[in-house]
Amino acid sequence: MSLRGTKCRGNLLPPATDFMVGAGTLDSPQVFTAGASTRPTMENTKEKEVPILLYSDVLLTVDFDRTLTAPDSTIPRRNIEAIRYFIDNGGAFTVNTGRSVPMSVRNIFGIVPTNAPLLLYNGSAAYDEKAGKLTRFAPIDLDPAEVLPQLQARFPHLNLEVQAIDKHYLMHKDTGWEDYCDNNGCPWGYAEPAEIPEPFVKFTFYGEFRENTVASMYEATDEELRQFSDMIDFMTEQYGDKIEIFRACARIVDFHAKGVSKLTTARQLQKELNKKILVCVGDAENDLAMLEGADYAFCPGDGVVADRFPNVCPCADGAVADVIYEKIPQILKNRS
Repeated sequence: MSLRGTKCRGNLLPPATDFMVGAGTLDSPQVFTAGASTRPTMENTKEKEVPILLYSDVLLTVDFDRTLTAPDSTIPRRNIEAIRYFIDNGGAFTVNTGRSVPMSVRNIFGIVPTNAPLLLYNGSAAYDEKAGKLTRFAPIDLDPAEVLPQLQARFPHLNLEVQAIDKHYLMHKDTGWEDYCDNNGCPWGYAEPAEIPEPFVKFTFYGEFRENTVASMYEATDEELRQFSDMIDFMTEQYGDKIEIFRACARIVDFHAKGVSKLTTARQLQKELNKKILVCVGDAENDLAMLEGADYAFCPGDGVVADRFPNVCPCADGAVADVIYEKIPQILKNRS
């Protein structure tokens, strides 16, 4: 039985579609074939009986890459429609990601429906999209002019990037990095650390830019894995009292102010919004604090940490939609 056009006490349910959209646009959906289980049905979600404001007690924060998006960085339309439905029925929704403001302009702003501040830089900052400014941030207690040149000299085989508020910065010429930023719609520039504008909230070690996609950074040779492990050990020993270290994927490691996490910023937002329940969805190691500390946590079936948390469908099939249509209603039913 199709749900298209079905109404729920005057509230139009999202149409059941098999479309996904490329990051940065909803204008040209790409068709993909999904299994029947990826489409919300009357049998598995009972959406017809869902009352208005069902989700009014819930804050839902989700990771972006390979959680809200598919592995190819497109966003399943099913997720977009589910988020709209969640918000229309009282839920508070935002993205909780390691991405920066510049890295979010083309891929998140105006594309993903939200009704709460975006949680960016792995929890280092909250961003009000409507106002176009940070509402809070946690600067790293290190002098970038002193520390960053030393780190780049010690690890010359890695690319050290500073993710500022206006753009991403590198200290040495790298055309692969330029192409990577351009492909992700991210403004970039070259500068000495002392010239980079404050606040200093995030810096990142990347591997070689063999391709221009985030997906390419999930692949690493044994030697690259060893290099990154050695770098993490050094950073922990030298700066562990000043920084938090998050491994976003095999060849991306992020550094933030001590005490920062996706969980901390999510709980702070939950308190500000006066929501009773925090639900989080993520796929990778930098999501662990958020997932372990949430009231309820879920992972796409193909996530890196999927063996540690309850699973929903793979990210390409609309993992966030599964949480909204199936998991949260069950949570609320069990709590009632």
